[in-house]
Amino acid sequence: MRTGSPATVLLCLLALLSPLALSACGNADETQPISHSTLESMLVNPFPVYWLGGTFHDLSITEVFHDPSGAYSIQYGTCLTGGQGVCAAPLRIVTSGDNGFLPVGTAPGHATEIRGVQAVVAQKGTTIIIATGSVVVDIFAKDSSLAYAAALTAVPINEPGALGAPLPARQADSGYGSTPLPTQEPIPLRPLR
Repeated sequence: MRTGSPATVLLCLLALLSPLALSACGNADETQPISHSTLESMLVNPFPVYWLGGTFHDLSITEVFHDPSGAYSIQYGTCLTGGQGVCAAPLRIVTSGDNGFLPVGTAPGHATEIRGVQAVVAQKGTTIIIATGSVVVDIFAKDSSLAYAAALTAVPINEPGALGAPLPARQADSGYGSTPLPTQEPIPLRPLR
């Protein structure tokens, strides 16, 4: 049996290995499309869900997560550090329907006014917490300029709003956090038959 020249063998080997090599270039942090059901749930959600559009400062949406508590987390860009489950993204917007809880903790921060409402700026400006209307919007960014730009731009995906327009004043505690989740409701007892 006659074999080809070394160059021909090498080219054939490269052609066979190319798909394998290209598939190895992928990673777990690649952009995934937003599922239709998640997008629909954001649009029909009873409280406003804030976002920055499909892309913001050259960062595309890479993940949308609907927390069991009802909060929505929208990630822009791929993980800077970490990975699945422990991702430090360039930008993340979290909207919680529980406006009775401001997640400031013990981190040093200062109060300021952004778009006509009170906000708390923490973590050297990379975290901004805005209580507006019936929700709390948390912005987590890789740097303070990106966080501030997001705070000036965020609008609800499911309500009319204009970029940079004043935000609604914080409403009284909605009681959202004190309402049990469906999974926390006990199953009614029935007599055995």
